[in-house]
Parts: sequence; C-alpha cells; structure tokens
Amino acid sequence: MPDLTESISVAASAETLYSLVSDLPRMNEWSPECTHVTWSRTTGTPSSGPAVGARFIGHNRAGAVRWFTFGRVVAAEPGRRFAFSIHFGPIPISLWDYEFTATGAGCEVTESWTDHRPAVLRAAFRPIFGNRIPRNAAGIHTTLTRLKSTAESALRPE
Repeated sequence: MPDLTESISVAASAETLYSLVSDLPRMNEWSPECTHVTWSRTTGTPSSGPAVGARFIGHNRAGAVRWFTFGRVVAAEPGRRFAFSIHFGPIPISLWDYEFTATGAGCEVTESWTDHRPAVLRAAFRPIFGNRIPRNAAGIHTTLTRLKSTAESALRPE
C-alpha cells in the first residue's frame, strides 16, 4: 500500500502522459528534487529507455543537500502504468508508481510513493533529508501540476 497518493485530471491522452513520465531524463522538468536522470549501462550497452528492467541513475537536490540513487523500471505499460523502484546499493528506498486512466476529457494521472527504507535508515537520514512524507507529498503535487501544464500547453494552438 502506498504511503502517498495524489491524482490530477489532465486534458491530454493517457498515451501522451505516459510518454512524458516514462521519459525519465525529462523528470527534472516536473520534479522539484530531481536534477537529472541518465539511463545506465547494463552488460556493456546502455538501457534502451522505459522498458521493464531498464536501469537508471537519478541525481537529486533538496536545498544544499545533493544525492544520487539507482533505479530500475518495474512496470512499463504504455498509456496505463509506469513504475520504478529506487535503491541505494543493496538497500531498497522506494517505489514510484504512475497510473493513467482515460476519461472523457483526457486522463487522470495518479502518482504514488511507497517508502521501502528500513526503519534504521529512516531514522539515520532524517536529520539530513528531513521527514520524507510531507516533503514527498509537496513534491508529488508539484510534479503533477507541472506535468499537467506541460501536457496541456502542448495541445494549445500557438
């Protein structure tokens, strides 16, 4: 069960929203913490993008604190669902999940975050990263709002 979930209605297709979210190198356009994402090399070749098993490195910033994480795509269903797990070395950190549901006016995007950090790690990192629940709730809201703006502005005639 996710620790946080928020949804937003967007006047764009589920396929359009999926293509934006699954293009992880663009995540910094929406996320307030992500500074950039690069697909990782596996077995000598770069990951081909948003396919199950693809790996990536995420670079993040919150105030003066900077860190990186390792991710792996765990669901890639165009127009329906995109999810990835985050870990630091062998330690599970979180699951980020995006679901897309077509509506009469476009689609509803739901972003969820599930904290997988061991309790000892949560306690150890709290002085550095603060309480992740309110920080991630605000981040999810910002991400969805920016995503909506990007998707809907692409549909407006110039």
